[in-house]
Amino acid sequence: MGSVLLLAGCTTTGGSTEPVGSPATTSGRPAASATTGCGSRIETGTLPDWADEGFSGDARIAHVFGAKGDIVAVLFAHPLRQNRTDGSNNKILWVARSVATPSTSTESGALAITATLDGTDTRVTREVSGGPGPSIIDMPRAGCWHLDLRWPGGTDTMDLVYADA
Repeated sequence: MGSVLLLAGCTTTGGSTEPVGSPATTSGRPAASATTGCGSRIETGTLPDWADEGFSGDARIAHVFGAKGDIVAVLFAHPLRQNRTDGSNNKILWVARSVATPSTSTESGALAITATLDGTDTRVTREVSGGPGPSIIDMPRAGCWHLDLRWPGGTDTMDLVYADA
């Protein structure tokens, strides 16, 4: 029950114009989703079993799968916004299918994000300390951002759309 309260406290208010997806299929991916106009889809069904720790029941929340399906970005703020004026933030919970521990003391355990704004040369980097987990990820401009994701034991890509304020 605490997880459901957490979800309610972290989501934004106001309706999205995107349709709600149907329940998850046996593959762990929702049968329907909303398209963003970007390469990655925003799923609105339940999370796959490997990504639902801490959530109770069949909690539904917006999320985006990596292209290979090795990571999911759980969007507590949906839609993501370039500049949030309502006091909320762009909270994203990153969950990797499997997370390896760093094999040497020189290998970073962080989730490294290299993001490129579609159609531009604008590139930014972000890091989530300790690897996939909770984060606040802001981008300097609205638009479709292509993310290259690297963490110990995995890599994947996805697109996230940041709307204007």
